[in-house]
Amino acid sequence: MARPRRIVLVRHGESVGNADDSVYEREPDHALALTEKGWRQAEETGKRLREVFGHERVSVYVSPYRRTHETFRAFHLDPGQVRVREEPRLREQDWGNWQDRDDVRLQKAYRDAYGHFFYRFAQGESGADVYDRVGNFLESLFRSFEAPDHPPNVLLVTHGLAMRLFCMRWFHWTVAEFESLSNPGNAEMRMLVLGEDGKYAIDRPFERWREPEPYGDPQPYGISG
Repeated sequence: MARPRRIVLVRHGESVGNADDSVYEREPDHALALTEKGWRQAEETGKRLREVFGHERVSVYVSPYRRTHETFRAFHLDPGQVRVREEPRLREQDWGNWQDRDDVRLQKAYRDAYGHFFYRFAQGESGADVYDRVGNFLESLFRSFEAPDHPPNVLLVTHGLAMRLFCMRWFHWTVAEFESLSNPGNAEMRMLVLGEDGKYAIDRPFERWREPEPYGDPQPYGISG
């Protein structure tokens, strides 16, 4: 199995929905574009990625949303180095179709009280639903490693929740640990690096907004797997 040396996860740059949440009443979530600031954020991240990858090949998976496709384009990676696939399982959490701003704000308050992992939006998904499809993608990703010519780098251009849930699934973090973590910022990246021991370690942890509150025996916050 040709496991990659690096698996890099990047959240999209700032979108018009990040800047003004009233836009969800007029535009579909998947169609929202990057702001000018979002393009600049993604271009800066692209500089770092080009340094990390050098002249090595990269297998790229991009969420099917406009803001993730634009984020990837802003990276300006060498087309001769990358193999790009659109991956619907890496899409944003579904919050419903046309979204009423006040209703979504109310549901977000309910979610904060109920728990981000288990709360299901009235016409959409729970964090647990997203975890299931991200886990399904992870199984496909593992199978791709069986190819003897698999690139040494994997790049996922996705969303903040999906990034946290990918790492939760990869490192076997508990729900309590997931609930304690904050989303990465726009165009922020996390890198899973393969060590000499054959295990992956994350280059830097997600920020915490509280200590985990497990129902069972406390588990350490895993950083390798």
